[in-house]
Amino acid sequence: MGERTDDVGSRSGERSDVDASRSRERTDDVGSCSGERSDVDASRSRERRCIATGEVRPQEELVRFVVGPEREIVADIAAKLPGRGIWVSADAALLQRAVACRDFAKAAKSDVVVAADLVARVERLLAGRMQSDLGLARRAGQLAQGFDNVLRALDGKAPPAVLVEASEGAADGRKKLASAAASRGLQVEIIDCLTGAELSLALGRENVVHAAVQPGPLAQRLILDCARLKGFRARPSGSNPARNERNA
Repeated sequence: MGERTDDVGSRSGERSDVDASRSRERTDDVGSCSGERSDVDASRSRERRCIATGEVRPQEELVRFVVGPEREIVADIAAKLPGRGIWVSADAALLQRAVACRDFAKAAKSDVVVAADLVARVERLLAGRMQSDLGLARRAGQLAQGFDNVLRALDGKAPPAVLVEASEGAADGRKKLASAAASRGLQVEIIDCLTGAELSLALGRENVVHAAVQPGPLAQRLILDCARLKGFRARPSGSNPARNERNA
């Protein structure tokens, strides 16, 4: 029997990711010589190859997958699970293409099983990670919620780096907060990929439409995960769910 491609540490000198040899370390990494870097900084220092397109892109723009114990494809949203990584651009259509073209099996060089709802699972995992980070920010005192509290936060000692808006929220309130930030010379990112129900669940309060997060690793991660989640929430109409994949 041939050597399994997802074995961890199968050779003492071998790196765990299937595309480790393609990883390009950038010379302008923040903090690369000054202590420990955040997960966000670390992800920005690497590039990975998408199995659906063959394109090399920054790691934070892709989703990592690994082959599980039962030969199933497992989404590794945080890119921390053991095993060799298989990377796909954070886009529902490209993930479906990877399944349809049997790209996971080709990358793993063996039979694999892809869940019928893999695309939906990735979307849920990304949304869940953002909800968890919003909850962490609230508990750490780094988050303001509600229009008036966000407006006051813009004048605080540590003004927010991120404005969080419910995806179905009225445009008027969003524009007012964005204008208020601009008038104060603040450069803020707007996150609008979560629904009001998802924000309310994350923050333990009903009818959340507006929130804001102070600068820091959580804010950076929310920005990156929002960009990835949008690739799954702008799903084309009539798309078919992924099906089980076997490589003969």
